[in-house]
Amino acid sequence: MPYRRAEAGPREWIDRGRTLRFTFEGRSYEGHPGDTITSALLANGVSLLGRSFKYHRPRGAFSLANHDVNALFCTPQDTHIRGDVTPLVEGMDVRPVNVRGGLDNDRDRHLDRLGRFMPVGFYYKAFHRPKALFPYWERAIRKRAGLGQVDLDWTPDRRAKRHAHCDALVVGAGPTGLTAALDLADNGCSVVLVDENPHPGASFDYAHAGDETALAHRDALIASVHAHPAITLHTRAVALGHYADHLVPIATPDGIIKVRARGVLLATGVIEQPAVFHNNDRPGVMLASGAQRLLHRFGVAACRRAIMVVANGEGYAAALDLHAAGVEIAAIADMGTPESQIPAARLLAAGIPVHRDHAIHAAHGESAVEAATLAPVDADGHCDLARAHRVPCDGVFMSVGWAPAGQLLYQAGGRLRYDDTLAMPVPETWPDTVVPAGRLNGVFDLDCQYEDARDAAARLRAALAGEPVPAVADHRDRVSHGAAWPIVAHDRGRNFVDLDEDVQLKDLEQAAREGFDNIELLKRFSTVGMGPSQGKHANQNAIRILARIRDQGIDATGTTTARPMFHPVRLEDLAGRRLRPTRRSPLHDAHAELGARFMDAGAWLRPAWYGAAGDRAEAIAAEVRAVREAVGLIDVSTLGKIEVVGPDAARLLEAAYTVRAADLSVGAGRYALMVDESGVVADDGLIARLGPEHFFVTASSGHAAATRRELTREAALGGFDAWVVDRTSELGSITIAGPRSRELLAPLTDVDLDRKAFKGGIRTGHVCGQPARVLRAAFVDRIGFEVHADVAATRLIWARLMDDGAALGVRAFGVEAQRVLRLEMGHIIVGQDTDGLTDPFEAAMAGAVHFDKPAFIGRGALALLAERTQRRLVAFTLPADADTPLPRESHLVIEDGEIAGRVTSIAHSPTLGYAIGFAMVDTALADSERALTLRVDDGVQVRATRAATPFVARRGKRAQPESRS
Repeated sequence: MPYRRAEAGPREWIDRGRTLRFTFEGRSYEGHPGDTITSALLANGVSLLGRSFKYHRPRGAFSLANHDVNALFCTPQDTHIRGDVTPLVEGMDVRPVNVRGGLDNDRDRHLDRLGRFMPVGFYYKAFHRPKALFPYWERAIRKRAGLGQVDLDWTPDRRAKRHAHCDALVVGAGPTGLTAALDLADNGCSVVLVDENPHPGASFDYAHAGDETALAHRDALIASVHAHPAITLHTRAVALGHYADHLVPIATPDGIIKVRARGVLLATGVIEQPAVFHNNDRPGVMLASGAQRLLHRFGVAACRRAIMVVANGEGYAAALDLHAAGVEIAAIADMGTPESQIPAARLLAAGIPVHRDHAIHAAHGESAVEAATLAPVDADGHCDLARAHRVPCDGVFMSVGWAPAGQLLYQAGGRLRYDDTLAMPVPETWPDTVVPAGRLNGVFDLDCQYEDARDAAARLRAALAGEPVPAVADHRDRVSHGAAWPIVAHDRGRNFVDLDEDVQLKDLEQAAREGFDNIELLKRFSTVGMGPSQGKHANQNAIRILARIRDQGIDATGTTTARPMFHPVRLEDLAGRRLRPTRRSPLHDAHAELGARFMDAGAWLRPAWYGAAGDRAEAIAAEVRAVREAVGLIDVSTLGKIEVVGPDAARLLEAAYTVRAADLSVGAGRYALMVDESGVVADDGLIARLGPEHFFVTASSGHAAATRRELTREAALGGFDAWVVDRTSELGSITIAGPRSRELLAPLTDVDLDRKAFKGGIRTGHVCGQPARVLRAAFVDRIGFEVHADVAATRLIWARLMDDGAALGVRAFGVEAQRVLRLEMGHIIVGQDTDGLTDPFEAAMAGAVHFDKPAFIGRGALALLAERTQRRLVAFTLPADADTPLPRESHLVIEDGEIAGRVTSIAHSPTLGYAIGFAMVDTALADSERALTLRVDDGVQVRATRAATPFVARRGKRAQPESRS
């Protein structure tokens, strides 16, 4: 086993006194508190941690800093877990992602041999012809796309969003950030200090772990930060982005903190960059800083015999650290480190051979590194293979350059330029109140980092105080810290620039030859930098490659846009807690006593159905039958209830709705439709006239507030002498529906319910001795009434109706039964059978548009749309004996192999014994008599028969085939 625990270090993060047990791919392992998933697996000798996205090549630990996704895992409860930073937990069941059949025997590992058939951009070019085979390829690709499995029964882990305010936000708690935070706090600033690691210290804990003077200074800084009353420290906290007015969201284990600062100091450091050579992605190939993190933080020696490829002093320091821990350094291939950075005496004493102007041409080994070929290299990355030699090893560590973690600075309006001396970009300009410092600023010497931190803090304090900002003091190094061209050509390829997306050197060269020679186009065509790591290891080398292809400088080549988020963030953290208001109807307790199963309906909790959790389908069917055969009650208190009063009340309603209102007599009512200025259906309801200047308007539950706002807005804009009064919360409402509804309600009211006397509209009177308004309602059945009364009266009326209706077979029914009932009646639901583009003519609601009045909202658009309908709602049925899956809402309608529409509503009708539904389809198909072909799950196609609406007529009998108007 190449990995093993080394001797305990002075500042390691693990607690060796306790043991945690976990499993990986079903095998049991042990780790310690403080371990991450990655470090625990490596300590147990597990080097194969994952498979690559495209070719399914073996992958192992790489950065140990959350800068790559080689170590990406899942558990039964979660997916896309980043092993480098996720703490080990007792009993954790860890599994790999993107594999079929286990890591060792991944059935997709053979895709690596088919690489020549999947060149750069192949996804734009392949699988489209012959057209008939595209559905096959689409299904095959979808099955292999994505990383990990989503548990559809997952339990949301919602965490609250919080807010914080400070004078200065310091990002990064390394040598620079700790120093700057103390300087700012000592000079009167309130400071929030954040770091992505579980402990402050950053590079102190790995790059300087062998320097006792540095460690003593580290301990003093951290103790002072903890003790300072003006500093708030957050660890495991990632600054996700920089937004206007210094709003910086910080992702923490407890949720996102939205920090609003007066100024920001960025001590985000640098990201080590990889060398590019053949098989540079094999397990065992790792960044030198990753090997140092693994050793000093987790006490794990990364291998037994290593080869180093270096181009800076940091690489030599890592080699000496590993040697001190018992790792044999077989050779160092130096790609151009300045002499001043080479510790020649220490290397000589350790017996470590150094090969100047050499590179690694290739790593060897199938599932892990077993050897590497070293060879002299020229400035163009070509090796002299005649002088190459192969060296056995089980680890290859790279330290050939750095990229600034400058994404937040870019987002704040800063600009970077390429420094040829340092061989990396450095900040050139930045806002006075967003200041870079430390290694981000090109400052590598530790003592200079302290000075740069204090200078940056002084400039930020001056900017916050409105004083002249001091000139920038230059503490940058004057020697190179990286290779100008750490890229080695290989005739067999597999020299990867982007490990996330399996992008090779030849892919970028091919993309440029095809004309994608702009850095933004190159990114999108090749996908370089587009993976979960967002180019942290890939972008700088990709820019170098394109610059050389175009024979221009790095700055002239440009860089890609550094958009938020800087690190991936969990969607549940973005969502935060569910802070939606929850409203309960006046009858909520009565529903609960009846065994209601509640559902969210906008802001309301409404009964979905009544009965045991496992009896859903049976309960809904029984509720439907009760309405069709006897009588049912449903609580519709969630409906919008609006009164419009005043001399111009009728004019206001005529301006807001598509139907006439002025011609309604007192007591009459009319179905009403509201559209927006573009003619899109916005809401529907009922307008009823209570008096010459008094109207009662209902709105759908989900649009009640919007309808009230629109009426109020139109009253103000039109100058109408009318008042809009929202009565939604003041009035409760009950619908009584079914053939025996009149028989139930008549003895309890003084309103004449005779068919001839009350054909439609509204009546005022008493129900159960309580003042009430009664409307005729035919949404779920031909015979139905709505009772509107104040809240206390509604409770009394409901109880009386349930008691007196027992002998008539009364039953409460919920939203699910209501949806089936209205579908049987052929009525649509706005927002379900319509979408954000549907006009009344598409929804078969042309009869609700009255062009015989001069003006109303959307009239001009509707006049044009009436002649340009491109789709229309049609009704369909499915055979009662169909053995195919029941289509679902939004399943596609297919005609001649093309998408021709979608299902908007569908349900099994207990009344008819078969499925019925609506579909929005293209006009050509709607005008024809052809059957509908519905594509359901897994590509199965179902034939549906056209039907007339309503699907059922009086007493549940099938309706005659008449078109719905």
